[in-house]
Amino acid sequence: MTSTAQRAELQAKIWKIANDVRGSVDGWDFKQFVLGTLFYRFISENFTNYIEGGDDSVNYASYPDNDILPEIKDDAIKTKGYFIYPSQLFVNVAKTANTNTNLNTDLKAIFDAIESSANGYPSEDDIKGLFADFDTTSTRLGNTVEAKNSRLAAVIKGVSELNFGNFEDSEIDLFGDAYEFLISNYAANAGKSGGEFFTPQSVSKLIAQLAMHKQTTVNKIYDPAAGSGSLLLQAKKHFDNHIIEEGFFGQEINHTTYNLARMNMFLHNINYDKFNIVLGDTLRNPQLRDEIKGYDAIVSNPPYSIPWIGDGDPTLINDDRFAPAGVLAPKSKADFAFVLHALSYLSSKGRAALVCFPGIFYRGGAEQKIRKYLVDNNYVETVISLAPNLFYGTSIAVYILVLSKHKPDTKTQFIDVSGEDFFKKVTNNNVLEERHIERIMEIFDSKTDVAHVAVSVDNTVIAENDYNLSVSSYVEAKDSREKVDIVKLNAEIATTVEKINVLRTSIDAIIKEIEA
Repeated sequence: MTSTAQRAELQAKIWKIANDVRGSVDGWDFKQFVLGTLFYRFISENFTNYIEGGDDSVNYASYPDNDILPEIKDDAIKTKGYFIYPSQLFVNVAKTANTNTNLNTDLKAIFDAIESSANGYPSEDDIKGLFADFDTTSTRLGNTVEAKNSRLAAVIKGVSELNFGNFEDSEIDLFGDAYEFLISNYAANAGKSGGEFFTPQSVSKLIAQLAMHKQTTVNKIYDPAAGSGSLLLQAKKHFDNHIIEEGFFGQEINHTTYNLARMNMFLHNINYDKFNIVLGDTLRNPQLRDEIKGYDAIVSNPPYSIPWIGDGDPTLINDDRFAPAGVLAPKSKADFAFVLHALSYLSSKGRAALVCFPGIFYRGGAEQKIRKYLVDNNYVETVISLAPNLFYGTSIAVYILVLSKHKPDTKTQFIDVSGEDFFKKVTNNNVLEERHIERIMEIFDSKTDVAHVAVSVDNTVIAENDYNLSVSSYVEAKDSREKVDIVKLNAEIATTVEKINVLRTSIDAIIKEIEA
């Protein structure tokens, strides 16, 4: 692992490539070419490292394609999930990129070949379509073949010159960090469209720790709105690999971010057999359900208050996820549909930590009925109010809802960490630092009351309060008004009045003297 300074230098170079090469192309539109090239280099070097097996006498990139035996290819696909011939490696394509008049079509053929190498193998679904958004024939690269090739060659050259150090020691972490750096920067610069699929790293850390708190092992971790996979990967970063036994699971409705999530898994050295990211509408077409065990850890930042079909589909009220609540989330606000979905996927020993829009915690109607179901069945462990401006594209102060099916009591904890003691202001956004996360986790773990910050409330009290789960309804806000000492103030006023009277007498005497 390199030092912070080296990492910062690498990230600055990557961002410079992204900006210099794209020219007049919008950065958001151009992101796929930079991210895709970075991914192409990673899997090429990762695959080369696997084939060479640490033997310095082997130089896989120099081998003729025809020398590769079928059994070697078969074994590699079973292990890595895909196959790359020597001529298809990033390093060999980069050598001739500037002079290759067929660069864009050659790249397309290589990407198609890498994807199709998994056909008929267990990894097929994990590899298929990985490069779908890296369209080398796109007009976004230019209107002529020459223009497309020139821009592609520039990106390849820039990425090839990046120094990721020794592969075994640090390259995997650096590739992953670089990839996340690019995604987060694109998200920050794209506003809402970026924030929809990327949860800032500081918030991801908190959510992962909440979901996995005091679990020495979890069977698997799941995100029903996976986005780019940043929340799932934060769980990997925070905990040793061995305690997440079966891997990382998620569903994502957007095709582009679905591909980003799968690439992100590979870039963080999660092999195809340890993750399963699927494409589809989680609410209408849920996948990855484990009927027997459920998931021990669920993390998610689902889209806020998006419309969904709701009671427009009469069959949904009989869906196992929604039926127990007796009501569906409103058509105009699907928030509680995601909450109920997550709850139904949760194991008896697990926790779910979900980012939620604050309005769902106090509004009436169907949302109130769903809150009643959650509270009466003792599923709500904690509701946390975060600071504003933590997320890209929105300034609202969101909540984190922690669900559990194994609470030891019938109380609900409310935590207000929206104050200045729990974030640091950085440019246009606020950030949770490590010390803030540690303090929040201490409060969450202890369940003790902290004046103006945390309180645990019996569920009967919440019922009497119409099942309002808004943090401000239970955590007393700190009185920031200046305290006034009335006795002291009256004494000061009396002194001032006395001085005024003396002054007035003096002025009257002067006026009389003048008039005389």
